[in-house]
Amino acid sequence: MNSMNRRDFLGKAAVTVGAATLATQVLPEANAAARLPKKATDRVKLGKTGLRPTVLGIGTGTIGWGHQSNQTRLGQEEFTRLVRHAYDSGIRFFDCADQYGSHPYLKQALKGIPRDQIVIQSKVINRDARQAKDDIERFRQELGTDYIDSLLIHVVTEPNWPERYAGVRDVFEEAKSRKVVKYHGCSCHTLGALKAAAAHPWVEVDFARINPKGLKMDASPDEVVPVLKGMRAQGKGVIGMKIYGEGDIKDPAERQASLKFAMASGGIDAMIIGFQSTDQIDDTLKGLNLALKELRAAA
Repeated sequence: MNSMNRRDFLGKAAVTVGAATLATQVLPEANAAARLPKKATDRVKLGKTGLRPTVLGIGTGTIGWGHQSNQTRLGQEEFTRLVRHAYDSGIRFFDCADQYGSHPYLKQALKGIPRDQIVIQSKVINRDARQAKDDIERFRQELGTDYIDSLLIHVVTEPNWPERYAGVRDVFEEAKSRKVVKYHGCSCHTLGALKAAAAHPWVEVDFARINPKGLKMDASPDEVVPVLKGMRAQGKGVIGMKIYGEGDIKDPAERQASLKFAMASGGIDAMIIGFQSTDQIDDTLKGLNLALKELRAAA
């Protein structure tokens, strides 16, 4: 893939109260319309990386831990149907992890799809450098790929994680030098870890939790969004997760408001949602397309 410059940084967002949906709705500043993607399946620049995922990606780790998730619990046939429906709908961004047990499932589901047409992200949970190195080689075998586009240190919580896991960072860097990993970063699970990721130059990609209700997040949206915007201002790629609060945001109007909030926040380039049915994919594509249309019209 060609190297791309980072996506233009969305400016400040104004907060308005919407009693019909969620309490908080963010609208972009007037000159930001051209910077917003037009569709959920548009390719976007992920910071200064050369990666161009679609705005919307599919996750494979809902309630995922211990090498299984709600997606893998569907079984291979349904997992493949879900992933193929996402692909046929225009989604080209796929998130997985060792802890989800989803690598072999995704390998099977993506058979026959040109590798250079998709972006695959995975995550290493091991904190030991030797084990992390072994993990990377195993991941490539399990996924059936020569390289992983984005590889993250999974679930970082300590404010000093860059120092504590310097050995793992070195392993990722060495893998990048061999071109078996394209870009590296972390998934954050505390505000302290998120701020450390924002400050550290090693982080090229960050996977961060964001929704207007603050559900399953590192802190309140008012605390998290400025950190994410600061990351993007530095050229880091930021991917949003927990857009629906890991399924706790169920009302259709509230889900629509969550999509709109995430895209208007100026804090993310793309988002991952852990779909568990084809209907959920269709509903979110429709909702995100509508949110983007409304935000562009309002800007």
